Amino acid sequence: MGTLTRYVFPALLAAALFASAAAADEGAPRSITITASGSVTAVPDTARITSGVATEAPVARDAVAKNSEAMRKIIAGLKASGIDEKDIQTASFHIEPRYTRAREGEAAVIDGYRATNQVQVVVRNLDKLGDVLDRLVGLGANEMAGLSFDVSQAEKIKDDARKEAVANAQRRAKLYADAAGVELGEVLKIEEGGESSQRPIFAGRALKAEAVPIERGTETLEATVSVTWALK
Repeated sequence: MGTLTRYVFPALLAAALFASAAAADEGAPRSITITASGSVTAVPDTARITSGVATEAPVARDAVAKNSEAMRKIIAGLKASGIDEKDIQTASFHIEPRYTRAREGEAAVIDGYRATNQVQVVVRNLDKLGDVLDRLVGLGANEMAGLSFDVSQAEKIKDDARKEAVANAQRRAKLYADAAGVELGEVLKIEEGGESSQRPIFAGRALKAEAVPIERGTETLEATVSVTWALK
């Protein structure tokens, strides 16, 4: 291959590839994609309590036996107070050794066992939430692992946030199109992003002042969408 051919051929190949890419770009529709979010505030109407009992004994079997007796009392008491069976679910159960404090140079020695059993209780009437907490303690619960609030119709309520997200995306897309001197065409694609909800903002009314004081607050439900429009 001559020197001239060696340099001309790669140049022609590169030019051909560039022309092909340019033609493909010219054939692709112009578009704009906007990602926006919307939100709506809702008042929680259910609560989830994770609570239970921990017991200790020198022998593992005795620790479990004491724990089981205490939990049966708690579960029976919750049902007697009006909590439906389907709203009581075991959340965790474990047993672990208890060690004595070892002196320097000596290994720790097991001197007993600790059994823990926790249940998750769904409270559907938040006006009784404080009473349920009081009752748990009165029934012998000595561990409180968590309390959270939920919006039972969150998916339906979030539809308003979705509509707001699309409206916000459309407003911004039109703003950019006007600034660029083009017009929005038809919608080519709509994708919903990961959904989220902010934890309660504790600014609501207290529940049952004579019981454990609890504030249900509000939750902000959010929706995110990405919308692609063709450009005229």
